[in-house]
Amino acid sequence: MVLTVHQFFILTLTARLTVSPSSSQFFKGDFVSLSCEEDDSSAGWTLRRNTSKQQRTQCGSTWGKPADSSCNIGMMMHHDSGVYWCESREGPISNMVNLTVTGRSVILQSPVLPVMEGDDVTLLCKTKTTPSNLPAAFYKDGSLIRKQPTGHMTIQHVSRSDEGLYKCDISGHGESPSSWITVTDKHTTTPPPTSSSPPVLSVLSCVGSVCFVVLLVLLVLLGRRCVHRKPEGETQTY
Repeated sequence: MVLTVHQFFILTLTARLTVSPSSSQFFKGDFVSLSCEEDDSSAGWTLRRNTSKQQRTQCGSTWGKPADSSCNIGMMMHHDSGVYWCESREGPISNMVNLTVTGRSVILQSPVLPVMEGDDVTLLCKTKTTPSNLPAAFYKDGSLIRKQPTGHMTIQHVSRSDEGLYKCDISGHGESPSSWITVTDKHTTTPPPTSSSPPVLSVLSCVGSVCFVVLLVLLVLLGRRCVHRKPEGETQTY
């Protein structure tokens, strides 16, 4: 019975990697804090990254400064560009985040995590030294989509058609690197089970009910067989 319960009840550890400030592009010298957000603080999440020079290195080894469940990078450099994620000693990993560090004069601040359908998304085109409200042109997949007088653009009620590669340009300052924006389906969340009927008890109850029904059917069939069977040695009289 214990094996059956374990087959039905599997605990999955999950974590989410967040980036502060929330952006996938950074100037050289920027400060960045990465955090593994999780429900189970004992899961032992480790922040790792892949770069052009190193693979699966963890925070605190040759880069970053660990701080509880976070990792701080005091001055982002070109070699900090890469893919970052949280990894548990039990095996599961979090979402992966691609960060780009540039020496250009312009960056595009866009959502670092996937955006859900129906949400609003704001893109900010900014320079390293001048105010971030300069007029900017925004591009998607290489085509101009909008020119904004204040350097930021909001896409309202995003859909799958808004998914793509975005960049921006500020006249006299240059063009930003490109960043991919992912749009995910809007899914309905299932309410958690009530405290009076946790998952394990629910599974035990279901298994017990099935066993009871099977036993009842077997008893009925056995009883009918005994009733219809003739006693041995009985002879028919005329």
